[in-house]
Order: sequence, then structure tokens, then C-alpha cells
Amino acid sequence: MTEASTRSMAAFQTRSRRIPVLSVRPTDFIDVTADVEALARDSGVRDGMAIVYASHTTAGVMINEAEPLLLEDLRRRLEEFAPRGRAYMHDDLTVRTVNVEPNERVNGHAHCQRLMVGASECIPIVGGDLQLGRWQRVFFVELDGPRPREIVIQVLGV
Repeated sequence: MTEASTRSMAAFQTRSRRIPVLSVRPTDFIDVTADVEALARDSGVRDGMAIVYASHTTAGVMINEAEPLLLEDLRRRLEEFAPRGRAYMHDDLTVRTVNVEPNERVNGHAHCQRLMVGASECIPIVGGDLQLGRWQRVFFVELDGPRPREIVIQVLGV
């Protein structure tokens, strides 16, 4: 084991924050890296991890490059995988009887697209810094917008 991987648990701490996110497009990639960095910095954690979690079934979190053409490619691939406007059993409220609310959104496509995007990402913190690569950014991925959402960021470590 290296010296960096052997730390006392006596000073273990956690810090959590809910961050509102407002999407503006039906499929939207919102860079939340600054929010994650701010909580990591304010937490005082020197070595640990930051977890970024979307508590929604039609949205997720991913790490990728903040390059507009790449994000458009990703949006198009998600749409190809599960297109809007196609028939989804989830959207047939004449037969669906579970988890139905007034003004239910027609969003079967977004639930299916969610298979391609994870609910969370975990980023190591070493020496107080997020260990993101040169081009890596943390994105909230909206699949059923536009609408107000939130992410949960939790930082834990020593």
C-alpha cells in the first residue's frame, strides 16, 4: 500500500448539498463542475471522493468533454436510441395503473434514454483537488425537459 492510500479514519467527514438545476431544452447537458468543485473545496476534505447524483428517473449525470459538437452528437445518439413521439407502453395511460399522477408527462422515451446515462458519478479527491482529466466536466443530463430539477452532491473523506 502506498502512503497516500493509508489514512486515519479519525477525521472522516461528509458534506452534502442539493443544487437546483434548470434545463432549457428537452435534452440538455448542464455543466455542474463548478458546483462540485465548490463543495469539495468548502468541505475541507483532502483525500476522498465527490459523488454527484441525479434523483430522477428521466435525468442523469455523466462525465465528458464540454465540446458543443460532441454534446450534439450525444443528444442525437440518445434520440436515435429512444426517439420522442414513438409509442411507449409507459405513456399509454389507458392501461398503465402504477405511478400515475395528474398531468402525467408523456416521457417513455426519456426513461428508455436513461439506460444510456448513469444516475451518478464518483470523482476522486486527492490533495483537496477533484481528479478530473484535462477535458473532463461533470454534466447533469436532462432527458425530459425543460423543467426544474436538482442534483445531490456529497463529498466524503479525510
